[in-house]
Amino acid sequence: MNDWRPFIYGGIASVAAESGTFPIDTTKTRLQVQGQTIDARLKEIKYRGMIHALKRIYAEEGIRALYSGLVPALLRQSAYGTIKIGVYYSLKGIIVPNPDDETLPINVFCGVVAGVVGSVISNPTDVLKVRMQAQKENGGRETFTQAFVKIYKQEGVPGLWRGV
Repeated sequence: MNDWRPFIYGGIASVAAESGTFPIDTTKTRLQVQGQTIDARLKEIKYRGMIHALKRIYAEEGIRALYSGLVPALLRQSAYGTIKIGVYYSLKGIIVPNPDDETLPINVFCGVVAGVVGSVISNPTDVLKVRMQAQKENGGRETFTQAFVKIYKQEGVPGLWRGV
């Protein structure tokens, strides 16, 4: 594994994509958590769709609300993208040293392994991102560090790997 470029390029590309699409991801998260009966703060159906949610969040909470959780998202993408792309090309190079011998099953296998490894390692940042995106202005926004400490204290290490 002498070539570090796939790791770096994968991380940079992932961070750029995340930065550009983050408000859409925030509205998606808000749409997904609204109407829950478990958390009374999320019980109200506030948004009718993606565009309505985007406009309403911006109007009621400001642009910062659309980017709430961006720090863990960028950390996740830099870790996930770097690991996924790097592991994919490294593993493929080990299995098939000659690129002419590549097959679809080998590429799929390498992609699945790379995706799983990247996802497992970067899961804590994804948990933080979603929790921060779901916060409402009136509920008081937590910083990245505050959200991390809260999850760790209330749920322990397993809370950071929720969903894996």
